[in-house]
Amino acid sequence: MMMGTRAGLLVLTAGLTAAGGARADALDGVLAVRSAYVNVDGGVFKLHARIEYPATEAIEAALADGVSLEFDVDTIVDRERRWWFDGKVVEHTLQRELMFHTVSNRYIVRDVRGGAQESFATLPEALEFLGTVDAWPILVQPQLREDARYRVAVRAGIRRGRLPGALRAILFWSDDWYRVSEWYSWTLPS
Repeated sequence: MMMGTRAGLLVLTAGLTAAGGARADALDGVLAVRSAYVNVDGGVFKLHARIEYPATEAIEAALADGVSLEFDVDTIVDRERRWWFDGKVVEHTLQRELMFHTVSNRYIVRDVRGGAQESFATLPEALEFLGTVDAWPILVQPQLREDARYRVAVRAGIRRGRLPGALRAILFWSDDWYRVSEWYSWTLPS
């Protein structure tokens, strides 16, 4: 009797360990800022960035089940200081939401602040659009001092957004749906 219980526990433990190891993170894959720079247009510093987001079957399935995903691009401009901590000049976040519209069979990307929407036939097309930031104004010339050096840092993030009612009770505790990239930073030329 004791030997059967012990063997059962070993089988159960091995099964749970294998299931835990086989479970893939929902956001597995590349999440990186591939390139970023700013250009100055009429005294306005505009960010241009290329970001690679993960494209997995888990993401596609979650979107098909009614889960929305939120994509953030965080940008910080710091004044570099020699003998003290860097001073933050500005900090902005570009927030966009990705959802799947079942009736039209299209992926919808919505700007959270402005409300503008774009529609895409495939998930890779939507992710490519989300990974392209062109001429996003982040700073104006009067915010900078001429005798100082400034560093710009950009990172991308992805997290679970809204859940359909049926999934709220099941997934409220899950943290598999949050990930950020490493910071991509550079010093502004003087």
